[in-house]
Amino acid sequence: MPSPYATKLAEAFSAKLMEQVYRRALYPFITNTDYRGDIEEGSKVNIPALSRITEKDYDGSNLTADDLQEVVSVLTIDQAKSFYFKVKTIDEYKSFIKNPISRTILQRANERKKNVDSFVLSFWGDVAAGNRVGVDYSTGTVAIDVDGNVTGTGTTFTSSMVGRGFKAAGHTKWYRVKTYNSPTSIVIEDDLDDVPSQYTGGAISAGASYVIEAVSPVSLTADNVLNYILKVKTILDENEVPDEGRWLVLPPVIANLVPEGKNIALSVPAVYEELTKKGFVTEIAGFKVFSSPRVHGDNTNGYHCLAGTNDWLTFADKVLEAGIEEDLIGNFGSAFKDLYVYGAKVADERRKFACELFAKV
Repeated sequence: MPSPYATKLAEAFSAKLMEQVYRRALYPFITNTDYRGDIEEGSKVNIPALSRITEKDYDGSNLTADDLQEVVSVLTIDQAKSFYFKVKTIDEYKSFIKNPISRTILQRANERKKNVDSFVLSFWGDVAAGNRVGVDYSTGTVAIDVDGNVTGTGTTFTSSMVGRGFKAAGHTKWYRVKTYNSPTSIVIEDDLDDVPSQYTGGAISAGASYVIEAVSPVSLTADNVLNYILKVKTILDENEVPDEGRWLVLPPVIANLVPEGKNIALSVPAVYEELTKKGFVTEIAGFKVFSSPRVHGDNTNGYHCLAGTNDWLTFADKVLEAGIEEDLIGNFGSAFKDLYVYGAKVADERRKFACELFAKV
């Protein structure tokens, strides 16, 4: 049983560690914490959202009230990480706590921020169908039955198309590729995760044109990088995503291209000085642009760059336990250990708040 003194030191050290994580990591800026419930390892918390209420024309007759319907998504705490290290004496933790930018705390904070930023940016597949910028695929024609089975003529479908947005002539909205069967056969579904898979787009007769979005990466240059950022902006604008708080996360190889971009003037206001710790580069077209090596992909197959607002991804985390072993059995010194758990989820109602730029240099 740890002493009260050791417990107090462990809690203070953990608090200083997480303070540096939150200051330096990108994820607190690009996510929200709008959830309800208690966080434990493996637990589930709810993400509440209200279905949209439309404004109606008034003609003098009695009004009909809409019901406030709450749409709930479930976020699972499915990530668990821990630190376990020793120092010569328990009193050394005092100096770490008094000096929160000590190498000991910063090294561990950087490790934790790297892991969580990578986890958060791995949700690139959870942007809304139709919200991707890249090289689209539209070779041949298709026929679609009422169950979403797509039969292609002159097509070369690939497994890499799974998860990408799909829209055929006759569709009024985007769907997504659910399953790859063969170069001429795929299955599509509604772009929803919080309900059982279904397809509600109806049958489409043979010979219909179609688009599968962002199957290949676009090649960015200094001459066109601004144009593609504006394409991302246009998608968010058309989805009526608020202008406030928009961000764009690029890998270093693309972020380093931005200063050379045609018609781009770098702007780093002093008020954003604190954001430079998170990789802030500049402001472009209403986006706060960040550079992060945690963006998924590579410069051969393409990077999955993300843009949006923090309404998009809900993140929940907690240090469940922090302690110090004052006397290590069979060894010398005192050991710190903690257990940090987290999870994230994009609710269906919020998928439209982000856009993917699939690109390379």
